[in-house]
Amino acid sequence: MSDSVASLRHKIVSAGKLGSVVRTMKTMAASNIGQYENAVRALDDYYRTVQLGLITYFRQDKLSFTVHPVAQREAGATGVIVFGSDQGLVGQFNDVIVEFVMNTLRNLPDVRMVWAVGERIQSRLAETDLSPVENFILPNSINAITPLVGQILIEMESQREKGKITQVYIFHNRPRSGAIYAPVSQQLLPLDEAWRHSLATIRWPTQNLPEVINNGKQVLQALIREYLFVSLFRACAESLASENASRLAAMQRAEKNIDELQEELNRLFHRLRQSDIDGELFDVVSGFEALTKSQ
Repeated sequence: MSDSVASLRHKIVSAGKLGSVVRTMKTMAASNIGQYENAVRALDDYYRTVQLGLITYFRQDKLSFTVHPVAQREAGATGVIVFGSDQGLVGQFNDVIVEFVMNTLRNLPDVRMVWAVGERIQSRLAETDLSPVENFILPNSINAITPLVGQILIEMESQREKGKITQVYIFHNRPRSGAIYAPVSQQLLPLDEAWRHSLATIRWPTQNLPEVINNGKQVLQALIREYLFVSLFRACAESLASENASRLAAMQRAEKNIDELQEELNRLFHRLRQSDIDGELFDVVSGFEALTKSQ
């Protein structure tokens, strides 16, 4: 009986330590969600500003639009950027985005290149027909997103100049209310007439129409660079916010399960301990009665 009590005591201590780790991870996830969500809100305003700058240029320049020569060619090879996670304990986070990617790519032409951002999503994609040609390390803070976006843009532009890809799509999870997230996609390239017309549907917020002065082409190039940068930055920030929301939900479930397990172990421990005490008292009483009869 004492061995069972000792074993239960060890399990209770181990469950308590595991609970401490889970609570720490839950606190970290909740803290990370705040900074990434704040970054996403700030990026929404900046993204809107870049869009308004592009609208201003296109309204003023009525000539044919050509930012990239490949934008006017027929649809060719497609490159795909998929944001996932580097760490586990995120529930179905990576599985959801992989399933969404596979379903979406059935309607896309000639997918030749897949860039995976995160070790976990890389292993998930390797199990499918999509084998990543390049893998990027997922940043662990807001400040580390900018270097990652720079690496992706350099790699993407290099492959585009070589003629290996003409289209680029981004796939990531976007946070919703609470701990809910949903997979989304965005066509990043080409910047063609369809993209230009989609911008034309956005109305200018005031009655005073702006104008582009000095070198319009330099302004356009700067706006295009910012548009590509902020699109990738926002996708990464939204993915990180969704990942931490998923981890927070997973840790909350784990904490609840650990609390229930500890409660059950404590009940069993006290029951066994009481049984052990009752057995010891019975032995004392039996010994006393035997001694009394012998006297």
